[in-house]
Amino acid sequence: MANRIGVYVCHCGTNIYPRVDSPGVARFAAGLHNVVVARDYKFMCSDPGQQMIIRDIHELGLNRVVVASCSPRLHEKTFQNACLRAGLNPFLFQMTCIREHCSWVTTDSEEATAKAKHLVAAAVHRVNEHTELYSRVEKVHPDVLVVGAGIAGIQAALDIAKSGHRVHLVERAPSIGGHMAQFDKTFPTLDCAACISTPKMVAVAQEPNINLMTYSEVAEVKGFVGNYQATIRRKPRYVNIDACTGCGLCMEKCPTKVPSEFEEGLGLRKAIYRNSPQSVPNKPVIDAEHCRYLNGKKCQVCAKNCPSEAIDFTQTEQMLSVDIGTIILATGFDTFDPAPLGQYGYGLFDNVLTGLQFERLNNAVGPTGGKIQMKDGRPPESVAIIHCVGSRDVNHYAYCSRVCCMYALKYDHLLKDKLGHHVQAYNFYIDMRCFGKGYEEFYRRVQEEGVHFIRGRPAEVTDVALSPEEKGKLVVVSEDTLLGRTVRVPVDMVVLCTAMTSRHDAAEVARIFGIAQGADRFFLEEHPKLGPVSTTTDGIFLAGTCQGPKDIPDAVSHASGAAAQALALTTRGEVAISPTVSNINPDICIGCKVCIDLCAYSAIEFDERRRVSVVNEAMCKGCGSCAGHCPSGAAQIRHFTERQIFNELEGILAPQPRPAAAKERSVSELESAKLRVIPMAAAVDAPVQTS
Repeated sequence: MANRIGVYVCHCGTNIYPRVDSPGVARFAAGLHNVVVARDYKFMCSDPGQQMIIRDIHELGLNRVVVASCSPRLHEKTFQNACLRAGLNPFLFQMTCIREHCSWVTTDSEEATAKAKHLVAAAVHRVNEHTELYSRVEKVHPDVLVVGAGIAGIQAALDIAKSGHRVHLVERAPSIGGHMAQFDKTFPTLDCAACISTPKMVAVAQEPNINLMTYSEVAEVKGFVGNYQATIRRKPRYVNIDACTGCGLCMEKCPTKVPSEFEEGLGLRKAIYRNSPQSVPNKPVIDAEHCRYLNGKKCQVCAKNCPSEAIDFTQTEQMLSVDIGTIILATGFDTFDPAPLGQYGYGLFDNVLTGLQFERLNNAVGPTGGKIQMKDGRPPESVAIIHCVGSRDVNHYAYCSRVCCMYALKYDHLLKDKLGHHVQAYNFYIDMRCFGKGYEEFYRRVQEEGVHFIRGRPAEVTDVALSPEEKGKLVVVSEDTLLGRTVRVPVDMVVLCTAMTSRHDAAEVARIFGIAQGADRFFLEEHPKLGPVSTTTDGIFLAGTCQGPKDIPDAVSHASGAAAQALALTTRGEVAISPTVSNINPDICIGCKVCIDLCAYSAIEFDERRRVSVVNEAMCKGCGSCAGHCPSGAAQIRHFTERQIFNELEGILAPQPRPAAAKERSVSELESAKLRVIPMAAAVDAPVQTS
């Protein structure tokens, strides 16, 4: 049967039309080979627009459809579903983008329209070669894997567990809670962070549907949406957590002391330790790097003093395998190390602290018992808080970290509350960004408490005194853009509001799970507006700050959204797998095995009997690496075959009628318009001229 193609050109409100002459493009498309009908409409993605396509399929017998509108990433599935509702195979549809590729990037209307015609011609040429493809349906394993047990991971795990589904919650640290477990209070309500997070942490430990695996990390992921298999590396704790009662005698007697990571280096911990008395699980772990016995020395003091005989030095690393249907990544964030910014004196002056270090000073179970004090034990009388350290900086991270302004205001209030209103707090800021519910009100409250705000980025923090009042102080040298002059502010303590950054091993995590990273190195969502928790890998979702900087309410909301997406797949019980995967023609394959080494998903195996490569369609992601490198052309991607791609190129390169208003230029005019070439030496002193 001959192809009968319908072409539909969208106006997208005013996003495409009038920059692109949508009616003119439709008239042009009507003259293309096999096109039966061509229409333009203001909003093709709307219900009337979709009904137009469905009606034409029924009434005109269309067996191919082309839509020229916005990005296929946004609405390709929308139009494919419309075709499906009309009884047409969704893979007999082709979409071309004339918004982002034409109207948004081309200022000249005639050029934009001409380009749109080329793209429509390419889509029509391509769709002529489309064939029917059918998705296969696979069962979805009911279990869910949540990676990371900060507040986002905890929220996602609890939401899923409440639905009756089993959750494997993997956390690389010895206890759960993430960064929130380090905080003292939360803005803007000043609730106790532990009062909010600790009950949730305990709920995780007591939830029968949650398999909590701490001191563990995911080493490998195989499979496809609905049927993943994760290999989890469980590190030895050297403590039998079933026998341990958490009495703490082993920690009291351990002779080794090292800086505590949980206390951000402000306090010490033992070689056998737990982060805090509120840790979940509330059982210690032995640090193999610093344990004397595990490093060949005589000790075992912990084992001798353990009344329950829970110390077990025979434990070894375990590799566990779990089957899951969906995965939620909640791996969190790191904070920027300000040491490279030598001008701020971090690591040089004792009383220059990061935001997390100041949090630990405030915390009741921190190294100072919640007392804000300097290195010598005295409370500071003046504190400078420097915003945007590492953020909004083209040399480090150009983005805004969102939370810094608000936690700086929280520190202002805590200083006034704990040390008295005589304490002077100075905020050095670029712009105050108090965007959330109740945030602007909190900003106003802090202003009324007498905090000083200086608009400008500090140049340096120094201990060089230029006046008697600066002697023995740290001096913040900064511009004040509101006063239009440089200021020198002597203080006792400096707090650096450091940027939120992606995890240091985010690239490795992205490789393991087969997802992408953005320019800021956070994990990339499927769509910034319509798919903020999904990834381009089906069945893998993002939760919390691994996707980008967020405050606690936004991270929790994001995690609940990810849980809902995972449950949508899990409760349905089955998933349609896209047929756009690799296919190797055994009659052409020469058995060179090049594709096997190229496949990032280990989806290609070699059949020794037939001496050809074979694709495991369940594991293939359709990336096209094998098709691009196959020397014999045996490997092809369904729906992206060579014939389809070359037809599309022919459509782009086919000559189009020139715009009527375009001025025909003679060969002599074109020659005269060329730049006159001059020697490089002469170009130094003489400008390039045109005839």
